[in-house]
Parts: sequence; structure tokens; C-alpha cells
Amino acid sequence: MTPTSPKHRRAVIIGGGMAGMLAAAALADHAEKVTVIERDQLPNSPIPRKGLPQARHVHVLYSGGARAFESLLPGVTERWLEAGARRIPLPTGLVSYTAQGWLRRWSEMQFMIACTRDLLDLVVRDRVMDQHPHVTLLQEHELLRLNGTADRVTGVRVLGPDGQEAHHEADLVVDASGRGSRAPHWLTDLGIPTIEEAEVDSGLVYASRLYRAPAGSESFPLVNVQSDPNTPVPGQTATIEPVEGGRWLVTLSGTRGGEPTNNPDEFEKFARSIRHPVVGELISTTTPLDQTVTVTRSTVNRRRYFEKAKSWPDGFVVIGDAVATYNPLYGQGMSVAAQGLIKLRNEVRLQGLAAHGLARAAQRALAGPAAMAWELATSQDILYPGAVGQPPRAGAGVATRYVNRLMRTATGRPAVCAAFLDVITLSKPATAWGHPDTVVASLRGPGRRPLTEPPLTDAEWAIATGNSDDPTPVGVPKG
Repeated sequence: MTPTSPKHRRAVIIGGGMAGMLAAAALADHAEKVTVIERDQLPNSPIPRKGLPQARHVHVLYSGGARAFESLLPGVTERWLEAGARRIPLPTGLVSYTAQGWLRRWSEMQFMIACTRDLLDLVVRDRVMDQHPHVTLLQEHELLRLNGTADRVTGVRVLGPDGQEAHHEADLVVDASGRGSRAPHWLTDLGIPTIEEAEVDSGLVYASRLYRAPAGSESFPLVNVQSDPNTPVPGQTATIEPVEGGRWLVTLSGTRGGEPTNNPDEFEKFARSIRHPVVGELISTTTPLDQTVTVTRSTVNRRRYFEKAKSWPDGFVVIGDAVATYNPLYGQGMSVAAQGLIKLRNEVRLQGLAAHGLARAAQRALAGPAAMAWELATSQDILYPGAVGQPPRAGAGVATRYVNRLMRTATGRPAVCAAFLDVITLSKPATAWGHPDTVVASLRGPGRRPLTEPPLTDAEWAIATGNSDDPTPVGVPKG
């Protein structure tokens, strides 16, 4: 099928956050005009905004997602780094106590981008607006409804900041309005049957606080202590993420029955009380930048199976968190959104923006990345005490035991660690864990004695405790 010309084609994006601006970039070469509808007033600097409370917690962009971002928005990685983000090699720049033990810090296999979510968003938004002058961002505009029928969506009706309603015609409307999306209701109003949904809720609560990073810690690793879902106790975690501005963003979490509080006097105590106290020990040597602890409770995994709808209108696609939200602990949301948008862009390139059947094909295509992330997140979350929601699929127990063995082997065999990180960073599908070499190695086991303490170098400990008068480049412990 020959793609149609972008001349006179129009797209409307609902939501001006990360997914919405990436959607604008994905469609910019295929439409004469792209209009982004955003209900909030967006900041001009990397500061928190009303519509994204979860931004105050640790966010990392794994390499699978970063590559997708770069494909959609060339040069964005360099812009992040120029603005203060760090590119952290994995597992070299990672001190991680997984459910199966400490990972060794071998040479780079994958990477992550580490900074605040506010900086990630701002750079993407500025990059899109700079590169694509025909993208218009309408702020403080509220979507009222979709226009059209059950056969085709033709645009949207919005309420502006002046109280006036306006209609925006579009060949394609993309819903990127996030976990609060009202897409199922909008579709019902058009005559589309109820959309199937699923939830898994571990009762997870997040608590975060900013600290001043110690002097000389510019290359300090990301440090985290993960929970073990195979142990019948609440899952509790702690993470130190080095972010821009010489700061450490520290996030604690706990599932139902083991939640952290917003009491600043309890913050360090909680960090010390979990499976290993390293995060509590590290933050005890530095200074919190304020007395505020930010707590978030909206962490349920929710998936909407739009791809299974018996009928679907042309001209409408749902993406990102509006399709599926995941426990933020796994760091998948941004990457899944970007990978889904590459699927959408590919369909538009193939068929054209206004083609009959485009929306349904795109909706089914972007369900692939969402399904993989959903399986990784919910197969773990459903194991915690008090978790509610969709039960594990048939055969999940066997798969879980194999993954546990693979993770344990990853602590001692670099090839298996690479396979583990390939999937966790969404660089390869989970089926990669079934490669014969990985299976055989996992059955053989780690081959090395497990590390009993966090693999921080002497130089890193010295920096963290303020005992390094002349910090030298941080080395990597031998594993």
C-alpha cells in the first residue's frame, strides 16, 4: 500500500507529557499540522508539575527505551547529558542487591539514563518544539469528547482557558493522556463495546527525598536494594539515583503491610531496616535538602486490552500509560511508550495517516511491548502478601522458578548477566531468556561464590563518608 501524502493531513495528540510529545515527533513527518492538547500549564524549567506527581520519585530510562527515544527524536540523548543527566553503564555503574544476590559490576552490557523525570520531560518537549515548527502545543485545554462515530473519529472537542469550546479536526487522534485516560468512556459514547481491563495491585507505596550528593561523587553508581517476591513478607526497596544538580534522589517503597511513611524522621530508619542497610548507611553521611518526604500510592498495574475490542474506529489510537500502567519500581513505562510509538510510526509510514484500518493495526502492534512489560511486572507483584488482581497464568510457577535460577546465575556468570539485562532494559524480548546457551548456563548455576557485601570500591566508600580529600576516578571492584 502506498503511503498518502502528508499534505493537508492533521493529527491531534491528547496529552502534552512524555508520551504525547513523543507521539508528536512520531507523526510530525506525516502530517501538515500536529496539535497537542494539554490540560496543565507546563513549566519552562525542570521542576515538578501538577499533573505528574510520580515525577518526584526515581525514574531511570533503560537502554531499550533510550534507543527508541533516539529513533523518534534524534539527538535527545546528547541533550539530556548536556542538561546534567548521566549515562550509567550497566552493570558497571550499578550496585544492586537483587532478589537472588548482589550483581557483579562487569564491563558495560547495557546502560541507563539517570536524572529527574522533570528534566527528561523538559528536554523532550523542547526538542520536539525546536525540531518541528508545525507542532502546536495548546496548554490549559481540557478535552471534552471525541468527535465522530463508531466507524471513524474525526477530531476532538476541547474547552480552552477562556471558557470557550473549540473543535479540532483530525485524520488521527492519539490518546496520550496517561493513567487517568478516559478513553474507555469516550469510546462507549461513540458506541464501542466495553473495553476489557485487568489489574494487579501489590499495595505499593513510594516515599522519596532529595539529598545533597557528597563531594567528588560525580561518577557514583546507582545503588538499590530490591525486594524478594518469593519470600512471604511485604516487599521493601531502597534506591539512590544520582541526578542533576549534585543531588541524590532517594526512593523507598513497600508493598501492603510494609509501606514507608511521609515522616522524615522515619526515612533513614526504613532504609536501614530492609534486606540490606546500604542505602540507609550511605544517606546517613549526607544532608537532606529539605524536610519534605513525597509519598505516592497510585502504583497499581492496570492494562486495557484495546487491541481485543470487537470493533474499533478509524482515526483513533491509544498509547502509553493510557494502555497500560506498571508498578513504577520496574522502570518500564517510558520505554514501553516509546517502543509503542515506533510501532505506530511504522504503520503510518506503511499506510498513511488517514488510511482505513491504520488505527486498528497500530493498536494491535503497540500491544506487543505493553504485553511484555505487563508480564514482567505482574508476575512479580502478584506474589506479595495481600496482592489483589489477575491471578498468575497457567504454568507461571515453572517460569518463575526458571527466572529465579537465571537471576541467581546472573550474579556469577557475565554471559547470563548480559542476557538478564538485555530483557530487563527492554532491549530484547523475554523469549531471549529461552536461548539454549542461557538455559544451559542457568542450569549450571553462578559458578562463583555470591558476594556478601555491596560491591562498592574503597574510593566510593571514602567519597560517600567524606573521607576522601582528593577523590580519584572511581574504580570497579573485581568480581
